[in-house]
Amino acid sequence: MRVSRFNPRNRGFTLIELMIVVAIIGILAAIAIPNFIKFQARSKQSEAKTNLKALYTAQKAFFSEKDRYSNFANEIGFAPERGNRYAYRVSAAAGACEDRSLPDIPNAAAGVPCISNDSNRFGANSAIADPQPDVSTFTPQGAGGWNTTLGVQPTMEDCPNCNFFAGAVGNADNEVSNDDWVIAGFEGLGTVTACSEEGAVASGTPYNSHNDVACDD
Repeated sequence: MRVSRFNPRNRGFTLIELMIVVAIIGILAAIAIPNFIKFQARSKQSEAKTNLKALYTAQKAFFSEKDRYSNFANEIGFAPERGNRYAYRVSAAAGACEDRSLPDIPNAAAGVPCISNDSNRFGANSAIADPQPDVSTFTPQGAGGWNTTLGVQPTMEDCPNCNFFAGAVGNADNEVSNDDWVIAGFEGLGTVTACSEEGAVASGTPYNSHNDVACDD
């Protein structure tokens, strides 16, 4: 028996129905994609937190043996794996950073106060050759404040080598500004801004001094 093309069982979607489905998918995508991108960027921030905690542990281990903290990454054995999105500064000491813009890292004979990010992997535009963490929202507790240059050892105690301060700088969401983290061997206080949170920061706790993921800049 011949089936009529007008049989309701053979009826397909109309153009209006298809347009409605496409519009619904577009609305869902517009909601889901930005949230997914932010979630992906937040997962990248875990690199900075993990490596800064490792730096803190290395400094404490070095102090237990030498009775002082070090200004140099190679002296305490702090060496993040290649593929690092973030650049790290162990101290404000003078010296060339470990350059990771090349496939191979040369052995550094002098002290290394900072380590660049792996721009060999992420591209030249991602390069952070000399990381300078934003410390404007992090204030040492019980201290006279920072020295004249932001990022140097804070004026907390009279004895030498009694504390250390380090940080990480990276771009987590491919926007203009960078994501800044700090960690210290002393307690601090975070200042609330559009890009940072308020609250006490314990010694050895990574603090997001400028949250690039939370700020659309």
